[in-house]
Amino acid sequence: MKTQPRIALVHATTIAMDPIKQAFERAWPEADTVNILEDSLSPDRARQADITDELADRIVALTNYARMIGSDAVLFTCSAFGRAIERAATTVDIPVLKPNEAMFVAAIQKGGRTAMLYTFPPAREGMEVEFREEAERLNPSAEIESFLVKGAIEAVRAGDAQTHNTLVAEAAAKLQGFDAITLAHFSTARALKAVQAVTDIPVLTSPDAAVAKLRRLLARADQTTRGAW
Repeated sequence: MKTQPRIALVHATTIAMDPIKQAFERAWPEADTVNILEDSLSPDRARQADITDELADRIVALTNYARMIGSDAVLFTCSAFGRAIERAATTVDIPVLKPNEAMFVAAIQKGGRTAMLYTFPPAREGMEVEFREEAERLNPSAEIESFLVKGAIEAVRAGDAQTHNTLVAEAAAKLQGFDAITLAHFSTARALKAVQAVTDIPVLTSPDAAVAKLRRLLARADQTTRGAW
């Protein structure tokens, strides 16, 4: 019998894996995490202007596989598949989280202006849409402004996390007048300390926010014997 919930972590790139692993180690080490890596998703998404039906079908298939192996929740760690993840969530009876939804809620609750530092261009539009949808529900006056950190994702893919973190921190140091800074991707979360060192603006990461939300969701589910979501 399981004593801890099983969380399926679905990755489209290996560079997202370590940040979420560390977030669970910090905040919820008892959770039974399972990694599902499908690393053709990221390059295939980069070649498309939008999420195709075929890509969406693959996201649904991965979600159903996660359910098949007994997962109590699914967390996607790639920020470029928001609409497909929303569709996938309708096909299973467990929580399915987009990478940034918890972080965006936290940012909106901090005030009206959020800066988003992103490194993977195909993800920008979808993330901004997600932010504005959350803002409409929580604080319609909230705004987001996105800033591309050029060269950062290429650096971390090449194994040079230090250059990645330096580039992200340099971009953050130029920001003024914002209520929160969000590091857009799970892979960007590794720059948290470097960014915090150069700004007094609160800095939020998607892995930490997602782990906190999952823990709340599943604690609530335990209290209600995991009824309907």
